[in-house]
Amino acid sequence: MAEPPRGCFIVLEGIDGSGTTLQTRALADRLRERGREVLETREPTGGAIGALIRERLSVRAAALDPAALALLFAADRIDHVAREVAPAIAAGTVVISDRYLLSSLAYQSLDCDPAWIREINGRAVRPDLTLVLEVPVEVAFDRVQRRTAQGAAVEERFDALTLQRRIADHYRRFRGDPDLGPVLVVDGTAAPEQVTTALLAAVAQAGL
Repeated sequence: MAEPPRGCFIVLEGIDGSGTTLQTRALADRLRERGREVLETREPTGGAIGALIRERLSVRAAALDPAALALLFAADRIDHVAREVAPAIAAGTVVISDRYLLSSLAYQSLDCDPAWIREINGRAVRPDLTLVLEVPVEVAFDRVQRRTAQGAAVEERFDALTLQRRIADHYRRFRGDPDLGPVLVVDGTAAPEQVTTALLAAVAQAGL
């Protein structure tokens, strides 16, 4: 009798406008077509802490101290793992998260010590695979601007082009961090279907 597929944890990462949300959904659909049970999730989450983070990320809301924001992200992550990620993996499900620990290193390290970011995220379970969608900053910024102009997105504090350039540098700097587990970079500028196919190939290559 064949053993049931084991659960695993896959994360999609990238700067704002890189396509992580679209590709999380597309990758999940392709894996379901192959008979896998898949949970799509995201950070900030839809829970109470995640909702507070999303509210405070809006440029219309009062800004939080950067350290307080980093702590909220870490608290949301602990709750996320305990409430969704760990139980789903234990049940044999493929969990695909739109953002995770690498996002905290890339974004919160703008204002906070990376060593402290690692410390407060010490309880974050290590992903089986992190897939980084690499897109030129100007291309990603244009995508975000068009979404915001169409009312499909809320303008957020990290959306400024100067900040996105720094965040892109941080993604390159921190993606080799051992706490992240295996990390693969995928070209996010191709047609969406081609990007999904490349992500699926990366998952297969990782044996997941």
